[in-house]
Amino acid sequence: MNSTTKPEAYGELPEPRTLKIQRLLPGPIERIWAYLTDSELRRKWLAAGDMDAKVGAPLELVWRNDELTNPPGERPAGFGGGEHRMQSRITEFDPPRKLSITWNSTGDVTFELEPKGKGVLLTIVHRRFPDRATLLKHMAGWHMHLDVLVARTSGEEPAPFWDGWSGLMKEYDARLPA
Repeated sequence: MNSTTKPEAYGELPEPRTLKIQRLLPGPIERIWAYLTDSELRRKWLAAGDMDAKVGAPLELVWRNDELTNPPGERPAGFGGGEHRMQSRITEFDPPRKLSITWNSTGDVTFELEPKGKGVLLTIVHRRFPDRATLLKHMAGWHMHLDVLVARTSGEEPAPFWDGWSGLMKEYDARLPA
């Protein structure tokens, strides 16, 4: 299951300052839900952070993108040390279908899961980006993180994270109107 070769692998902007991106993952839905809510599984594709499974609960996400792939690729200039932390809060929790969280200064993120045959369609909607530069970084970031998730859930080794992110930044910059 290689989603990176399909045109629909790219995020889209259903409304200004809102990113929607999807992936079809191998099921069952409970397995993919665990990749969203279990810190150890989530750290393998996005960010660690223990989650108290209830609306209103705080959530600290801890990114270590250098550890997502081996090799990690070349980290772009301007990205500091190997760890980034963000305080968040759970705003919707409906297992195993929907999880919404606040996202620092860039709005909120909703993860929705829908069974599709033996697979699970994961839809991520990230709302309220403050500017084009932030949107571009997040478009490339979500795309690459989801490519890592597809590889992990399919039993494959993902491509180097930073090299993929850098290439996607260029692609999204060319695709996104100025």
